[in-house]
Amino acid sequence: MTRGLFLLIDADDTLWENNIYFERAFDSFCDFLDHSALSPAQVRDVLNEIEMANARIHGYGSMNFGRNLQQAYRHLAEREIRVEDLEHILSLAARILEQPLELLEGVEETLRYLSERHHLTLFTKGHPEEQRMKIDRSGVARYFRHTAIVKEKDSRAYAQLAVERALPRSDTWMIGNSPKSDINPALEAGFNAVLVPHEFTWELERQDLRAPGGQKFLMVERFSDLRLHF
Repeated sequence: MTRGLFLLIDADDTLWENNIYFERAFDSFCDFLDHSALSPAQVRDVLNEIEMANARIHGYGSMNFGRNLQQAYRHLAEREIRVEDLEHILSLAARILEQPLELLEGVEETLRYLSERHHLTLFTKGHPEEQRMKIDRSGVARYFRHTAIVKEKDSRAYAQLAVERALPRSDTWMIGNSPKSDINPALEAGFNAVLVPHEFTWELERQDLRAPGGQKFLMVERFSDLRLHF
């Protein structure tokens, strides 16, 4: 592979564990809701609709997740809705930020290897303050020449980044675990892409992969496999 490529790398569930903590909060929410008829999967369907609608307005992050859980509770609760119940639900989301930040296997060694050969940009979406906190806690910021945090990673965001960073699209690769945010919009914007699947990728980030046009597409089993290609 040619030296000096431009690698855009996702953060959550690509570099470190993230969604598993949201899933644990959701499990605790279902236990607290204790619905008499709806299964956790059916409760999830209701929450997904709320999250899809609210993400367009408020974006992502644990506090927005907490507010979405509160909205789902108001909609589904079979008992009187008390202030202390809503506060408890918000605390389930607040605990997400208290979890240790756990880098995925091989991430730091691979970032070190890639940063010596290519131009790395950390490209993530979410609540800016929350994402910066996770980046700081991760200890991997030193491997990146640039960090970009956006509200949504769609084809427009990729096109804007290309202009801002003067990225040659044929020599630029987006690397991440999400078909919806990392792969499909990057290909649509003219970049190449690498999918690094994660077992617990958020349900709303899953999407059928679009066939690349003139771009290149790779899928690797784990992040450390990037060393075999770059």
